[in-house]
Formats: sequence, C-alpha cells, structure tokens
Amino acid sequence: MSEYSRSPRQPRKKGSGSSGGPGGARRGGPAAARGGSGTKGRTGRPVAGGRSGGGGKSAGPRFAGSTKASQPTKLPDRKAAPEIDVHDPEGVRLQKLMAAGGVGSRRVCENLIEQGRVEVDGQVVTELGVRINPQTQVVHVDGVRVNLDEDRVYLAFNKPKGVVTTMHDELGRISLEDYVGNREQRLFHVGRLDADTEGLLLLTNDGDLAHRLQHPAYGVLKTYVATIRGPVQRDVGKRLREGVELEDGPVSVDSFRIVDHQPGKAMVEVVLHEGRKHVVRRMLEAVGHPVLELVRTEVGPIRLADLKSGRTRRLNKAEIGALYKAAGL
Repeated sequence: MSEYSRSPRQPRKKGSGSSGGPGGARRGGPAAARGGSGTKGRTGRPVAGGRSGGGGKSAGPRFAGSTKASQPTKLPDRKAAPEIDVHDPEGVRLQKLMAAGGVGSRRVCENLIEQGRVEVDGQVVTELGVRINPQTQVVHVDGVRVNLDEDRVYLAFNKPKGVVTTMHDELGRISLEDYVGNREQRLFHVGRLDADTEGLLLLTNDGDLAHRLQHPAYGVLKTYVATIRGPVQRDVGKRLREGVELEDGPVSVDSFRIVDHQPGKAMVEVVLHEGRKHVVRRMLEAVGHPVLELVRTEVGPIRLADLKSGRTRRLNKAEIGALYKAAGL
C-alpha cells in the first residue's frame, strides 16, 4: 500500500472512488483525464489538493505536524548569525600564524581556510588575505584551538615523592623551583599534588587554561592510581560513586575500579574532577581504605605514560589543542 494511502480514520465509502459509483468519476471520464481526486495521475501517485468526486472537502495527503489536510506546518523563521569582521590590518596573515602554530605547511593552511574549516573568534574565515592579532584573537581548526602565541609554554612534569608543589618554598624544602626555576617564563602549576603524592603535574604560563583545568566547574577529569589497604569490599565503588561526606562537604568520584589485588593491599584507579586538598586520600580513608601510595597518571587528555620521575617534556600541538578542548576554550 502506498505511503499516500487514505488514513484509517477516513474509510472509503462503499461505491466511491473510480468504481463508477454515484460519488466518483466514471472510469476513463473527463475527471480521470484531468487527474482529479480519487484517481491517480500518470505517475501512479494520487494528485494532492484535488476535489473529491462528490464535490466535498479535499482529501489530499496529510502532512506531518499539520492541523488540516490543506495547511502544512510553517517552519519558524531563523535569524542569520551576525557576521563579525575579524580582519586586523595591522595583524599577521592567518595562514602564516597557523603554520607557525604547527597546523601544517603554509599551503595546507590555505587549503583549510578555503574549505571553511577555520574559525577566528567564532567566525568562519574563507579568505586568504585575512590578518589577525595572535595576542587577542582565537583560532580554531575543525573545532580544535590552535596555539598562536609562541611565548606560551606547556609542560608535563613527573613530580617525585617528597617535592612540594610550589615555585619557592620558604622552609627550604625541595620544590618545583629546583626543576624548572631556571626558565625565563613564569610558570603556573595546574592544581597541586601533596608532598607524598607523585605523578603528573602540568606547568604553563597560560593562566586562563590553568584556571579552567583545575576548577571543578569545567569538569576536567584527573586520574589517580592508589595502593590501599585491602581487601577491598564489594560496595566501595558504589559508595564512592554515590558520594561520601567529608568535613568540608560531600564528594563523589566519576569512576572507580580495582586494578590489582595483593596480600593485604590492593591497587585501585580513581577518576574525579574535584580538586580539594588531599581529596583522594580522604575519600578512600572515609570508606575504610587508607592510602599507602598515590600517583596521578592523567590530567584530562594528557597522560603520564613513560615519563621518568623528575623529568619534564613539552606538550605537542595535538596535546595542547586537546587541553583547550577539554577546558572549553
């Protein structure tokens, strides 16, 4: 049966249609030749909007969302987004900045612009002559932000146990200054790791990115691997996901799993976006499993991987773009 078949709510009356009955046109008659209602045109489909053979209301096809057979739904008017002039006559050519930012060769960047895959301050740019200010304007390629400022530094650091997370310690303890203090740029540490916790710490002079990565409102996940006293009770994961009450308020994990079992202890993975002081240690202790060792292995899309303790490495362009995306920049 055709998709244009009569609705079940409008049953065909006996003797109607093209059978030659009182309400229909005779087979081969003038109405049929003109393709009137109740007949099929030369294409085999009913002709929409025609009159019925009995002179009644139209029985044309119903349109989805319409209230009447002859009244299709009107689509709402959409206001076009206002165009923004992102061109800065005193700026640098867009394709040159993109190439310097590691997107690709100058020719590759020009192709990306012409294909409409580049945005400046949220505006799609397709002209090759556009100049912009890399200090104030933001560029995205295929939705991923490009770092245009060559003075910005993005480092991954494997903090050893016993190092305090500060650029200068008044008590003379070993701090981040002992590892990156000789750099020209003033670096921020993204969040903190207590002295007894080791693992991944991001360092940068991009203050806006650092703020977003460590603020819980932006939901950037941090992954920890903890060695705890065991055995682990079956309901620990459920309790942590539902939330536990600490002295400074409730807190919950985004993910929890057991990595390994050993006599008297276990290794677990904890993922959360909270950044409170000692939050992982306090949570695990609250459910009866004090932490023996703690390592942070991931911050958003950045992994510690095989980076040796006490060593730093520069993040590549793809990692920087992934961090911007995770932080909503």
